[in-house]
Amino acid sequence: MGVESLEAAIRRAGSPVELLRNSAVRPMTFPIAPEFTNWRSEQQAWRTSCALLDQSHHMTDLYIRGTDALRLLSDFGANTFANFTAGKAKQYVAVNQDGYFIGDAILFHLEDNLFDVVGHPTVSNWLQYNAEIGDYDVTLERDENSYDRPSGPPKIYRYELQGPTAKPLVEKLTGEPVPDVKFFHMAEFTIAGYRVRALRHGMAGQPGFELFGPWAEGEDVLAAILAAGKEFDLVRAGAKAYSTANLESGWIPTAVPAIFGPEMRGYREWLGVDSLGCMGGSMDSADIADYYVTPYDIGYGRTVKFDHDFLGRAALERIAREPARTKVTLVWNPDDVAAAVRSLYEPGIPAKYIELPKARYAFFQVDKVLADGQPIGLSLDLGYIVNEQDFVSLATVDRTHAEPGTEVTVLWGEQPNSAKPGVERHRQVEIRAVVAPAPYAREVRDSYRKA
Repeated sequence: MGVESLEAAIRRAGSPVELLRNSAVRPMTFPIAPEFTNWRSEQQAWRTSCALLDQSHHMTDLYIRGTDALRLLSDFGANTFANFTAGKAKQYVAVNQDGYFIGDAILFHLEDNLFDVVGHPTVSNWLQYNAEIGDYDVTLERDENSYDRPSGPPKIYRYELQGPTAKPLVEKLTGEPVPDVKFFHMAEFTIAGYRVRALRHGMAGQPGFELFGPWAEGEDVLAAILAAGKEFDLVRAGAKAYSTANLESGWIPTAVPAIFGPEMRGYREWLGVDSLGCMGGSMDSADIADYYVTPYDIGYGRTVKFDHDFLGRAALERIAREPARTKVTLVWNPDDVAAAVRSLYEPGIPAKYIELPKARYAFFQVDKVLADGQPIGLSLDLGYIVNEQDFVSLATVDRTHAEPGTEVTVLWGEQPNSAKPGVERHRQVEIRAVVAPAPYAREVRDSYRKA
């Protein structure tokens, strides 16, 4: 029996919203150790010394090779591809014909006519579908994350080194000064006798490199990193800490993909129902389009370039003239957060459980943001930042309410409670919050601005 298509599942459930709200598909998987020490110390390491984050297992790789590889990427990417030569990478952004966000991923230009799309499978699925139905001279090779891979290890290892001592650590490993590598450019090192490729990157907005190479060499490279790292207070970060790094850098990891219009029925028939994930949060509109965002809503306005034709260009040109929303950090009121947690120990129905350090309980987390009781935005990811001692969420809000210091409210919990396995019986609560910039930490904002 074949896998049920997303389109068939929507018809069975009655609507995209009902399907996603009650889906049993796991919210998110980081198939590495939850903690190596404790998530608090592991979070602190990327600010004070160096954190080692293992990226080998939780992302999908889609390798695109061929003379039409760049044309495929350009046709469905809102980025510029001018001067995108081998040895560079970028945050790839895809939208639908109406300019609404489908997804993003890291795009590596590895060699001439060879690219690697790395991230959640949303963008890889979209590109693979269009490669198969379109007139593109490309070949595709796909390596699923370690949860979904049918068997065997990943094709490559990925180790992220983040923090103030990352550069001297790499110099110790290689025995050479680190070359002057621009942000999102690649270099090559020799570590443990192996050729290692390195992307100048910053998951938590701190100095760092993403090291990658063939899986068979990964254990030796890791051993060398751990041995050299003792001198530089290297700390291995587990899944709990890793899942919060984006809260400091301001990157929103998932947004509901805009793939539910009639023009994308063919894609939904091609896509398996388990390929998408579940949706949670207090947002309760019956219209799936109300969950959509644009690149401008979530901080990708500077990424969009109108120097080539791509799906959604005309719509984005209109949106760009007057974007409605913008990305912010919301700093949750500590008394209200404490009251929600305290409700677990009081009589009656408690508030929705707030897990630490990452409180997102669905792949697509969508909570209402209110001002004077009226909806003014969406909160899309949330958790605790040890380095700021704040509980925050990343949100997109109306520009009229985006000034830092503006007081808003986040509606936490579902009404009615959905049938997702991760949702217990609970009541909704309002939690006060204050608007702050995204990225939240000043030193992170400064480093990203320079990059």
